[in-house]
Amino acid sequence: MASLLSFTSIPKPNITKACSLSSSTTTISPQETLDQKFGRKGIKFSDSGDVELTVRNGSSLRMRIADGHVTSYRPKVYWKDDGFEEVLYTVGGRDKGGIGLVMYDNDVAGPNLKASPLITSEWSVKDVDSDSIDALQVELSSTNGTLDLTYVVSLYPLSMATAVIVKNNGRKAVNLTGAILSHFKFKRRSGTAIQGLRACSYCTHPPLSSPFELLSPAEAMKSEEPGWFSFGWEPEKKPGVWTVQDVPITILRHKLSRVYSAPPPERSKHFHNTAPSKYETLDQGRELFFRVIRIGFEDIYVSSPGSLSQKYGNDYFICTGPASMLVPVVVNPGEEWRGAQVIEHDNL
Repeated sequence: MASLLSFTSIPKPNITKACSLSSSTTTISPQETLDQKFGRKGIKFSDSGDVELTVRNGSSLRMRIADGHVTSYRPKVYWKDDGFEEVLYTVGGRDKGGIGLVMYDNDVAGPNLKASPLITSEWSVKDVDSDSIDALQVELSSTNGTLDLTYVVSLYPLSMATAVIVKNNGRKAVNLTGAILSHFKFKRRSGTAIQGLRACSYCTHPPLSSPFELLSPAEAMKSEEPGWFSFGWEPEKKPGVWTVQDVPITILRHKLSRVYSAPPPERSKHFHNTAPSKYETLDQGRELFFRVIRIGFEDIYVSSPGSLSQKYGNDYFICTGPASMLVPVVVNPGEEWRGAQVIEHDNL
């Protein structure tokens, strides 16, 4: 499987010539459960189809194997014994929200048709790995036509990572758009923000539709009145209009849906500004922050629901993560592409 590495040593992935790898997944006899085959200290497979990872300091995550949906991430953020906080926002029995990989094959449908999702509920466990119980990893695999896909989820004491590898075994290039979208939970709407995107270009843009979404693309793009006492509020720009972020902190109290990236026409220039490789979510209510690191993907997606969050409860949430939405990733025959997201913190 992919070697177990600290997130600090992960190189920036790019398109590389793929070596010959077997795409077969370990088969399990009817009498042998996933936990018997792959379970070890810190990695527990349940009969319901979930896997839970727990490292030495008690930080944990839970993932649904069939669709690779991460439904819980509870890191240790305080020194006290029960100092764990849920980072992810989920609803509907944890079917919506959380962290999900969404990827589209742009060659499947014509220009007037919606492309079919590339990733479907066909993941299976390929391997697991661990370094004592301070670093744990589960590798899932799937095949879609001529593409072999690998999804690796890793947990460390102060971070977690999700990474995707797409290998093209076909005879023609494929064009992919995708993202790893995370729904972060916040204590209150007024104390929600991100920082680290100053001087980055952005435009209003809908999210990629996915089975995990809390807001559909149409809901995310629907305008909203600011309400009373919304001092400093400005309406979002129209889609396609690019703006440069001019403040260090972006308040996410109001509704927005943006892509931060280099405008596609600028990318042909020898020198151009790119989206930052990392940024931070700020939860003033819980006095917590989490750093999101982008690897391989070209864009950063950020959205906040505004008053639409009330239909799910009192807690607030945002959706964000690395993406390649504006310009497809081209994977040529015999090559592979890698992208990843790391969520880390220094709250301790």
